[in-house]
Amino acid sequence: MIVIMKAKAEEEDVNRVIDTIQSLGLRTQLNLGAERMVVAVIGDISKIGEDNFFRIRAMKGVENTVFVSKPYKLVSKDFKKEQTIIDVEGVKIGGKKIVVFAGPCSVENREQIMEVAEKIKKSGASMIRGGAFKPRTSPKDFQGLGEEGLKLLYEAKEETGLPIVTEIMDARDVELLSEYADVLQVGTRNMQNYTLLKELGKCDKPVLLKRGMWATMAEFLGAAEYIMNGGNEKVILCERGIRTFSDYSRNTLDLSIIPAIKDESHLPIISDPSHGTGRRSLVLPMAKASVACGADGLLIETHPDPDRAISDADQTISLSAFSKLMEDLKQIAKAVGREI
Repeated sequence: MIVIMKAKAEEEDVNRVIDTIQSLGLRTQLNLGAERMVVAVIGDISKIGEDNFFRIRAMKGVENTVFVSKPYKLVSKDFKKEQTIIDVEGVKIGGKKIVVFAGPCSVENREQIMEVAEKIKKSGASMIRGGAFKPRTSPKDFQGLGEEGLKLLYEAKEETGLPIVTEIMDARDVELLSEYADVLQVGTRNMQNYTLLKELGKCDKPVLLKRGMWATMAEFLGAAEYIMNGGNEKVILCERGIRTFSDYSRNTLDLSIIPAIKDESHLPIISDPSHGTGRRSLVLPMAKASVACGADGLLIETHPDPDRAISDADQTISLSAFSKLMEDLKQIAKAVGREI
């Protein structure tokens, strides 16, 4: 349920509504929009009952009370009409500018990550991405450098000023990764790791939530709701491809979900054409298509020598290809009223 306050509702009116809801054993979350204030009711709304529902509706300063039938409410446009813009050290995600996160799948060594950081910044990237802890299909594959990889990412940030996004796999690592990273990424395999999502809901770091490879839109937004339900409103969604019967690409990049999400949610959504296709030759065209259909950003894997990348070599583009892509994207962004 949400309680929509009148445009000129006094602070004491809002507080009275909040106190009434909380007295019923429920939690509240407040959204101060450009035109109205909305109080979201969190918890078992059956506790409200018909009498309390109409009592709250009749309270001073209340314009309307609405039951939200969707399994997610905080991420929906019923709760917040305005687009959410998430500020990461001055980089605004969800606004007019399309934000590009770039870097290798895995941090391999200091020389590699420093070269990547320097060159992607020169090409116009806004943030550096790199895996320090890697979820791999085989336990024999490279699992990442761990904290040493985080330290190398932080050194690259100090050198270039690029904020860091890196993947978190375990709820026990939230504190450690928060010391180094500016955005914590939840990978496709952990989209429904509810223990992790709940822990991220308690932290103050922006979360980049990747869509599960078999997830519906409702499941995707439901996972985001877990994080916001904990109090963390800084959630960035990411379409990274889903499993289909396609035999020419690793995954199928479902670009249709980007405008669909924008109709349904106020959260920013970016696209990952690297994982979304799994093929180097498809990354550039699908990155361009992502911008054209409304993505707020891109996640691109790039490496000084892609063929020798320890992980995901097949989908990793060269630094020179990345530079060309950034130039090409400027024209497409301009055509749809955005900028790179």
